[in-house]
Amino acid sequence: MVITNNLTHLFCILFNCSVHIVLIFLLPCSLLFFEVNELYLSFTQYFKNQHMKLKLFNRRRFIKEGTKAAAGVTLLSVSGKAVVAAQQAPRIRFSVIGINHGHIYGMVDAVTRGGGQLVSFYAKEADLAADFLKKYPYARQARSQKEVLEEKDTQLILSAGIPVERAPLGIEAMKHGKDYLADKPGITTLEQLAQVKKAQKETKRIYSIMYSERLENKATVKAGELIKTGIIGDVIQTIGLGPHRMNAGSRPEWFFDKKYFGGIISDIGSHQMDQFLFFTGSTRAEIVSAQTGNVHHPQYPQFEDFGDVVVRGNKGTGYLRVDWFTPDGLKTWGDGRLTVLGTEGYMELRKYIDITGRSGGNHLMVVNQKETVYVDCTNQELPFGEQLVNDIINRTETAMTQEHCFLATELTLKAQAAAQPLNFVK
Repeated sequence: MVITNNLTHLFCILFNCSVHIVLIFLLPCSLLFFEVNELYLSFTQYFKNQHMKLKLFNRRRFIKEGTKAAAGVTLLSVSGKAVVAAQQAPRIRFSVIGINHGHIYGMVDAVTRGGGQLVSFYAKEADLAADFLKKYPYARQARSQKEVLEEKDTQLILSAGIPVERAPLGIEAMKHGKDYLADKPGITTLEQLAQVKKAQKETKRIYSIMYSERLENKATVKAGELIKTGIIGDVIQTIGLGPHRMNAGSRPEWFFDKKYFGGIISDIGSHQMDQFLFFTGSTRAEIVSAQTGNVHHPQYPQFEDFGDVVVRGNKGTGYLRVDWFTPDGLKTWGDGRLTVLGTEGYMELRKYIDITGRSGGNHLMVVNQKETVYVDCTNQELPFGEQLVNDIINRTETAMTQEHCFLATELTLKAQAAAQPLNFVK
């Protein structure tokens, strides 16, 4: 009995010792495990916080740099869809002076697509400047035209100012060592044309005009590519129709006085004259006949609402008609059309609407000796912006030759000057 009790006591002692020994070894391990776990959790939380901070920093940096266009991030409008075009570095830097016509937005977007970066702008009108800044918040608003012209790090000036002011500005831009892109009409009188030609010859800078109905219309660009393949043979004639909706209530005062815009042929007729030269390939031409008139808006005595021209070139002939009679029932501003007649077929372009039922714009129909086809122009590239930027960098003429630019302008100005007045008896 005594032995049994002693053994039991010994066993208890050994068991207690074993437990203590085990605890002595396990406790540090447990503490180490908890410490490592806590350390792991701490590091995990730290990196989570850093990741969130990094994401927030990147987002803020993107917005900040996007706003300033430091990385050349620009919102563009291509086929009515907003896309983000990010550039590592701009190929050229450009500025804007004069935003009196909405065409300036398409001009900016075209040059930006080509690799340009808008850095500054100037407009006399506070309301127009505010709207422009909403679209391009990263652009710096200059205090004067002189400030923009004297910037040392820009190569190009864009303008959609009041038409009569575009040529004098272009001359100043070229004298400051800048190339120049004007909205049409880029020149409003033959006297201005002579002055622009003189300055361009002296400075060797580019004086270009944005004929957007050809350069920024997908169907017209596609038509030009197809004609080069001989799909309709040699071009004989172009018929260009340029109807516009007047929207008199939204127009500024200068819009109704042709001394500011040059007249209806000089203004919107310049699009059709440009296309006549381009599609026929004519390098010389003469005005056969022209007529203009204000046939329906006597409340604006200095306005012209209709004009047409017959022109004959050394490689084809052309007819153009322009007017301000688009009815409110049409779903767009104008049913602009172009028919190109060739020796082996013809093309019809319905640029902005197909009133027979197809949706959208950029409709191109081709008829030749083999077939009649509808050409889908949805994915057609618009190369003008890139070509112009290339020309600025390389001093080439791939977007538009200087000779073509001046000849299209000269013909419209001569047609305007020679136009017979229309006086309908009512």
